[in-house]
Amino acid sequence: MTCRRTSTIAAVALVCALSLLSAPGSAMAAPVAGPLSAAPARPDEPEPKGRNLQEVREELDDLYHEAAVATDAYNAAEEEAKKQSDQIVKLANKIQDLQIERDELKDRAGAAARAQYRSGGVPPQAQLVLSDDPQEFLDGAQRIRQGQHATTKMLGELATAEDDLRLYAEDAGRYWVELDQHTKDQANRKKKIESKIKKAQKLEKQLEKEERARLLQMEQDAEMAAQTAWLSTGVLDDIKSNASAKGARAVAFATKQIGKPYVWGAEGPGSYDCSGLTSQAWAAAGRPIPRTSQEQWRQLPRIAVRDMRPGDLIIYNSDASHVGMYIGDGAIVHAPRPGRNVTLAGAGSMPILGIVRPDK
Repeated sequence: MTCRRTSTIAAVALVCALSLLSAPGSAMAAPVAGPLSAAPARPDEPEPKGRNLQEVREELDDLYHEAAVATDAYNAAEEEAKKQSDQIVKLANKIQDLQIERDELKDRAGAAARAQYRSGGVPPQAQLVLSDDPQEFLDGAQRIRQGQHATTKMLGELATAEDDLRLYAEDAGRYWVELDQHTKDQANRKKKIESKIKKAQKLEKQLEKEERARLLQMEQDAEMAAQTAWLSTGVLDDIKSNASAKGARAVAFATKQIGKPYVWGAEGPGSYDCSGLTSQAWAAAGRPIPRTSQEQWRQLPRIAVRDMRPGDLIIYNSDASHVGMYIGDGAIVHAPRPGRNVTLAGAGSMPILGIVRPDK
């Protein structure tokens, strides 16, 4: 198993080396605690004068993490708004059907009233008593009983239809109020997300070209150190499970998106955020899952790391603000953060909260 770990470390190192050439994504999570996050300056690469890039990196990580949390909340509000809209449409259709049913019942009640008026207003029972034909009397009595039963049933249905209309109208009104609130929540969160991203981008733009390259190298060094430490625990020794059929399809979809940009709130096909990528990958595999990383963590079955297999989702950070898809050999595919593209990364390069399996 030592050989397998060594080859895996080498494979992930190659991935990270290639990532540097293509400027792919770094983790959205806070720096790994302890010395692994330090990424000290190399002797031949002195710290740029007047700047502390480690502090800049930490500030950027904080800003992008806050943006990720707000993005998850925005996506959740958007999903809820979709549900409210769908419910309003269903209620509107139901109300329309009930209105048609009510109008038909009113027409029948009106027809019955008009028939009695044409008979001179004499009750059917009285008309029957005046009949000299016994058979006509019996036939008439039967018709009266049937008519009374039908009228009672019709009036009951009319009352029920009126009550249902009132209740559905009240429900629709409540959903409209909730939809309006979710829309306002989305607008507020959108402002917060854009504010955090703009601040981070402004901070990055203030760096010189050499500083930006050094900053990227620091991010990748920290990720590689964290991944190496994670693998050195022997965590992969017991992971032998192969992907399920749906898991393989989800992995195939997700890996085909490599190189596409991260855009917050995006669900493809041209761009993705982290949970947009994982939810769409599993939707393509025929298994719809929750839209946000927090809901994926809350709703999907959790499994132990030793039971992990390709297609499973790894949830990161204590607040479940990031998610990637495990593809095997200690690697994930994920959409890291604004300014980065969908890419491969080490599964242990960010703080792992837990593993969930969509098709368990």
